Amino acid sequence: MKIAIDAMGGDHAPKVIVEGVVKAREQFKDIEFLLFGDESRIREYLEDDTQITIVPTTEIITYDEEPVRAIRRKKDSSLVRAAQAVKEGEADAMLSAGNTGALMAAGLLYVGRMKEIERPGLMTTLPVVQNDDGVDLLDLGANAESKPEHLNHYATIASIYAKEVRGVIEPRVGLLNNGTEETKGNKLTKAAYTLLKDNPNIHFIGNVESRELLNGVADVVVTDGFTGNAVLKSIEGTALSVMSLIKKSVMESGWLPKLGTMLMKPALRKVKAKMDYTSHNGAILMGVKAPVIKTHGSSTPDTIVACIDQIHTIVEKEVISTIEEVLKNQHIKIDGNSELKD
Repeated sequence: MKIAIDAMGGDHAPKVIVEGVVKAREQFKDIEFLLFGDESRIREYLEDDTQITIVPTTEIITYDEEPVRAIRRKKDSSLVRAAQAVKEGEADAMLSAGNTGALMAAGLLYVGRMKEIERPGLMTTLPVVQNDDGVDLLDLGANAESKPEHLNHYATIASIYAKEVRGVIEPRVGLLNNGTEETKGNKLTKAAYTLLKDNPNIHFIGNVESRELLNGVADVVVTDGFTGNAVLKSIEGTALSVMSLIKKSVMESGWLPKLGTMLMKPALRKVKAKMDYTSHNGAILMGVKAPVIKTHGSSTPDTIVACIDQIHTIVEKEVISTIEEVLKNQHIKIDGNSELKD
């Protein structure tokens, strides 16, 4: 198995990326890591190149660059070269902590979308409060606007992912809405509800509200990219704010609360680990022909390991092939209409 990695993407690249790969190498003896980037900078943090191949590149796509223009102008960037490696069959998947828009554009232009998918979507697995199951949420911003058919596609491919990667036997699929009643929502959600209800490849449970996402109301939740991105950022921001508020309140209190906090440290660490988005695996561009994973720019080495573990499972279980086969049998058209047949 070969994974193409953009070693220059992220806030702390290439240090964190290389450290994460070195750590993952101890766990995955069957992976060859292709690190794309500035060779001299990569080697600063790499003492042993076992299972690691450095592919020198001369350009870097920064966060503030316009995505499509950047990937067209910077052909020798670490991100573009990694995507090309997947396209040409030199790698099975790619990982980047860099410019999200550029990664999605590269995924579409180089890796290519599945024949049955019109608009690939970005998906991540959010933590659930009660257990370790999580909930897959998409689209997270790959498309600001979506059609009902797109949400129906997302439900099918995310259900397959939940089964194969997360081990959920019968994933419950919810449609993000402003109420649980079938009649709630705008034109998009009302039309999508009808398609999801008639989709034979999913277990649709109806509308779900955003306040219930982290309570395990569903295993998969679909929405348009604008809404999904806003919800994700709200959850991430709230988690960070709550942890900061707890810390501030303790520090401003007397010795008794501080003593209580010392006793509760193990429990608080668990809460922080569950809600810290930088400790979880990456977002996957669903609907393209190979795994394309985006992780946070502020990722740690452990985050990189989690993403590599995610990729390993996807490739090993041939999830992409399974998705393509199901979509083919589902007879989904990409002209805006869906024909769902048994």
